[in-house]
Amino acid sequence: MDIIFVGAGLANCLLAARIFERRPQARLLLLEAGESVGGNHSWSLHSTDLSHRHHAFLSPFRAHGWNSHEVHFPAFSRTLGGHYHTISSDRLAQVMNERLCASIRTGTRVVEMAEDHVVLEDGARIAAKAVVDGRGPVASRHLDLGYQKFIGQEIRLTHRHGLARPVIMDARVEQMDGYRFVYVLPLDPETVLVEDTYYSDGPDLPADAVRRRIADYVAAQGWTADYVVREEEGVLPIALGGDIDAFLAEGPQGVAKVGLRAALFHPTTGYSLPDAARLADQISLQHDLSGPAIAATVREEAARRWKARGFFRLLNRMLFRAAEPHQRYAILQRFYGLPEDLIARFYADRLTFSDKARILTGRPPVSVLRALSCLSETKSAIGAS
Repeated sequence: MDIIFVGAGLANCLLAARIFERRPQARLLLLEAGESVGGNHSWSLHSTDLSHRHHAFLSPFRAHGWNSHEVHFPAFSRTLGGHYHTISSDRLAQVMNERLCASIRTGTRVVEMAEDHVVLEDGARIAAKAVVDGRGPVASRHLDLGYQKFIGQEIRLTHRHGLARPVIMDARVEQMDGYRFVYVLPLDPETVLVEDTYYSDGPDLPADAVRRRIADYVAAQGWTADYVVREEEGVLPIALGGDIDAFLAEGPQGVAKVGLRAALFHPTTGYSLPDAARLADQISLQHDLSGPAIAATVREEAARRWKARGFFRLLNRMLFRAAEPHQRYAILQRFYGLPEDLIARFYADRLTFSDKARILTGRPPVSVLRALSCLSETKSAIGAS
C-alpha cells in the first residue's frame, strides 16, 4: 500500500481524492471505524475563502449553494452577499465511493499506527509507505481552547419555510452557556438544517435541552416539523493559545496528522473546509509521498498557519475571557456591523493591517482592563502543568 488514511472524515477524504485525481496509479486505503464515510456532518465555506482552482476541485462534493446569507442580532439584521456552499457527509460519501470504492473499509478500527504500517483491532497488520491520521480533534495540554458546540437537526416541515438564503447567525435567541446563536440552512423549500450553537468555556453538550431549544426555535419561526431526517452534533475547538510546535510533535513520529487533529481550522469560526482543501492540493503536488515527507509538510503548514493567526486567537481570548458569557453576543454584533469586504476577509483569513485596526478601534463591548489582560497568549491549556 502507498498511503493508508486512518479516519474517513473531511480532511482525509479530500486529501485522498486529490491525490487520486493527480496520481490514479497510487494505491490508497481509507480505514474508517464508523459505519460510513464522512460520518454525519455538514461543512461550509464562503466563495471568497478559496481560489478558483480549489473551488473547481470541490465542485463535485458540494451538496448545496446560495448567493447570499443573513445574520440577525438584537440590534439589527443584515443580508451579506457572496456565494456560500455546503458539503454534506452524504455527498462526500457518494463521491468517495464513486472514486475509491474498492479502497474504502468502514467498520475498521485501527489500534496502532507507525510511519510504515497500521495494526487493526483484529490484529491484522497492513504495511504502507505512508500513514495519515485524520480522526478529528484530540485533547492536548499544549493547546488552550474554548469550544464551539452544537446539535443540528435536518427537519422536514409540513409547509414551505420561505427562506431565500442561509441564516449563518441568529443571535436573537436567549443567551446562555456563553455566546449562543442558531444557524439555519434551507436545503429545499420544505427542509431546513437548524443548528443550536454555543461558544462555551466547556465541552459539555446537554443534548435533550438543546433539542428542546431547536423545537422552540422552529415553532417561533411559524414552522411545523413533520419529522427529523437526521441529527448531527459537534464539539469543535476554538483556539485561544498554545504551543503549536509541542502539539504537533505529539504522537508517533512519521505519521501525518491532518484536519482538526493538526489544528488546521479557522481559530474563530471553526471552519475547517478551506484548510483541508488547501492542504490536499499542496500535498498532492509534492514529489515525495512517503510518511515522513507528508508529515513534515503538514507540520510546516500547520505551524505556519497557527503562527500567522495570532490576531484571531487574541480576539478569541477577548471573547472568552474579557466578556461576560451572556454579553459575548455584543462583540459579534459589533463585528457584523463592519464593512462587508472586511467580514469576507475575516472568514478567508486575509485580514489587512487596516482591517485589524478597524476591528480593535472604537468603544469596545468589553472591559478595557480585562481586554488588556488578554494580550499575552497562553502556551498551554489552562490548569495544565
